[in-house]
Amino acid sequence: MNKPEHAVQRRIVLDVNGLSAGWGPVRVIHDLDLKVSSGERVGIVGLNGHGKSTLFQAIAGLTGWQRGSILLEGHQVGRTRSQGPGRYTHLVVRRGLALIPQGDEIFHGLTVEEHLDSGAFTRRAWSERSERKKKVLAIFQPLQKLMKVPVGRLSGGERRMVAIGRGLMADASLFLVDEPSLGLAPKIGKAVIEALLAVELGDSAMVIAEQNVGLLEGRVDRIIGMHAGKLKGEASVLLPHA
Repeated sequence: MNKPEHAVQRRIVLDVNGLSAGWGPVRVIHDLDLKVSSGERVGIVGLNGHGKSTLFQAIAGLTGWQRGSILLEGHQVGRTRSQGPGRYTHLVVRRGLALIPQGDEIFHGLTVEEHLDSGAFTRRAWSERSERKKKVLAIFQPLQKLMKVPVGRLSGGERRMVAIGRGLMADASLFLVDEPSLGLAPKIGKAVIEALLAVELGDSAMVIAEQNVGLLEGRVDRIIGMHAGKLKGEASVLLPHA
């Protein structure tokens, strides 16, 4: 039987099964499962300290310890390990992960342009960096006149744009964006979120961790609650898939 013309085949970009992770003796994530499909935007909402950042760091291989399965584009990137954080992170990045951490995580002496260039980590991204910068600057237009300015001289909102823009330079199939509005004035935080949601995902996927559910509600495909290191089911299913 032929599929309806409007049906769209979506692949699983991220498949997390039975993930536990933590720091030292402390377990932060508890037997967590999560699937994210191509073209999908997912919001994970919860109060600070309940595991959103640890989940993202575990996917990137940056936690102190972890066990369970993490498939990125069908490849196992989770690993069961006791070695120090970051041992395999560069391999996860090459598989298609872009982690945009909370806060600025910037180098104050480097210019805006130097930061954006540093996000083009893989060979393909580096060869396409000029075109990618044009797309980033189309989204974050205030940065267009600041390319040669050291980021230490920028406002908090501008620095957040640089940090997110650097992540968008990557050759990524999965973008993990951690607390993009954290510490920003409400109006600026809303503008940053709006710019982020304007990104054309194509065949990629995006997961956004946020405390402020109002910034995501009605604007992403799914919102999932997180409490005490566990996902609590979908808080809402907001946008129908094509």
